[in-house]
Amino acid sequence: MKKLVVFSGAGMSAESGINTFRDSDGLWENYRIEDVATPEAWAKNPKLVQQFYNQRRKQIIEAKPNSAHLAIAELEKDFQVRVITQNIDDLHERAGSQNVLHLHGNIRLAKSSQKLSKLSLNQEESYYPIEGWELDLERDLCPQGYPLRPHVVWFGEAVPAYEQAIHMANDADIFIVIGTSLAVYPVAALVHEIPTHCRAFYIDPKADHQQIPSQYERITMTASEGMQYIQDVLQNDND
Repeated sequence: MKKLVVFSGAGMSAESGINTFRDSDGLWENYRIEDVATPEAWAKNPKLVQQFYNQRRKQIIEAKPNSAHLAIAELEKDFQVRVITQNIDDLHERAGSQNVLHLHGNIRLAKSSQKLSKLSLNQEESYYPIEGWELDLERDLCPQGYPLRPHVVWFGEAVPAYEQAIHMANDADIFIVIGTSLAVYPVAALVHEIPTHCRAFYIDPKADHQQIPSQYERITMTASEGMQYIQDVLQNDND
């Protein structure tokens, strides 16, 4: 069974009503990203950051997977599918995808706001499912007594899952990039990590404007339209 890897970004969830992470004016839901999506923002005003992500979580819980999410899950019938996503929502999982790697975290989970000390760098972080959509600074604490924060990789933080993503891309027979502007590094460099034999697609309404390797077929469509196109292409290949 061929290995099919999907690399998804904010455009993947836009059709589900979830606003893209960064608009051209540098704002996210009318907030400066520096005020809500950095370790410095948390240190300065954790209440604001917590409220901001509570609202994002509420929005995500109310959203539903769109036809592109469902099409990717459907591909598991014929391929060994792995999803690498930049998105912090859980719409891939709710659509039925079984193997999802979140590069930037999962907003439905929380983790301790305590920074790991040098003595515990090898210790794995613990993640806690969030019941409902709210985290409370005073009520929701880790076992050591520190407030829980969203399991989200903020600007200025390392992307711990990136090495795993590279291995998945290196091993792909089919690689689908969908709904990402390839503006956030290091993860945008994944498009260069696929093997030479890999069949590659890039789905984005602005695909023609992106600097991507010639190995990729550019598909200037929305996520749902593009996934319908790819389903048809792969079906024809199998006939």
